[in-house]
Amino acid sequence: MQKTSIKNWSPEDQPREKLLLKGAETLSNAELLAILINNGNKTNTAMEIAIGLMQNVHNNLQGLSNLSVVEMINFKINGLGKSKAVTIAAALELGVRRNMAIKKKSTIKQSSDVASYLQAELGHKQMESFVVVYLNRANHIIRQETISEGGITGTVADPRIILKKALDHHAVSIILCHNHPSGNLKPSKADEQLTNKIKNAAAFLDIQVMDHIIVSDEGYYSFADEGLM
Repeated sequence: MQKTSIKNWSPEDQPREKLLLKGAETLSNAELLAILINNGNKTNTAMEIAIGLMQNVHNNLQGLSNLSVVEMINFKINGLGKSKAVTIAAALELGVRRNMAIKKKSTIKQSSDVASYLQAELGHKQMESFVVVYLNRANHIIRQETISEGGITGTVADPRIILKKALDHHAVSIILCHNHPSGNLKPSKADEQLTNKIKNAAAFLDIQVMDHIIVSDEGYYSFADEGLM
């Protein structure tokens, strides 16, 4: 049986036309992906490629954003090559950065104000990264710095580097954050010791360590919320 091209569908059923007629919010995740994929091949339409990709991540957008270009290609979906995978990866990264930009404009009053965008940035990473968020007197984010990254089981965060950057940015408070690639959100003894070490050193410079947040795909853990600060 000959496959019907998306171009031959009713305008309301074509992802591009549907977006123009009804708005992007009315499209399913697969339909939005089909627009990025743009065209199919003799075997699969763009929509079928999109559906196949979503099925491989159990229809989970977070799971899709965790994938590298190579991992997408390795699903062996007919019609999904390097070029289309790169386009999808770039679009997903833009979404993450947009979310981060919105959050950075907010006043930080509690752990949840910053944890969600830190989770979006770090939660999917397969290597551990240590990030510090620097805030001014009004609790607005001045800057975010990646202090170290690399290990699967741990990474080194030098308090001297963290506090030097705080002075450079004229920050009055900081939020520590790192990810656990294992998914386990419980802090290790080393996490607790490092937090106390940085907190005590910062106190000599009148800099407050507001929180230490651990993130993973599963969520986040706040030292402040748990009474450990």
